[in-house]
Amino acid sequence: MATELTASVTLQGGMHFVGNVASGYQIDMDASRMAGPLPMETLLLSLAGCTAMDVVAILRKQRQLVENLDVHVRGFRRDEHPAVFTSIQLEYVVHGLDVEPAAVEHAIALSRERYCPIWAMLGASVPITSVFRVVSGELAFVPMD
Repeated sequence: MATELTASVTLQGGMHFVGNVASGYQIDMDASRMAGPLPMETLLLSLAGCTAMDVVAILRKQRQLVENLDVHVRGFRRDEHPAVFTSIQLEYVVHGLDVEPAAVEHAIALSRERYCPIWAMLGASVPITSVFRVVSGELAFVPMD
């Protein structure tokens, strides 16, 4: 049986829309970037969030001591309409003590090939590349006083 997800957008004024999802969350989107990101930026966020969740879950199952994970994503669009992505680059920065690079590489591969539906959909039409680095011995964040 298929799982249904629903979403809607409502015009707020100008080119500012508020998106709503059935789980109760909202996101602003705005073509002028005054009240929220562009829809194409939210697509990049969706890809980064999807693969980040996979990678963290897989690394935790492998008992890797991940303190933090940043996923930076860059999308390159063509100039003509429709201004689709022509390539996407992902960079994973894994913070943790003794995190094995081979484990990170394996987790990213599993996200790409098996788990992340957004990567699967986008990857069917646009090349997506990834790189990673492991940062150990540095604080992932500094608490505020």
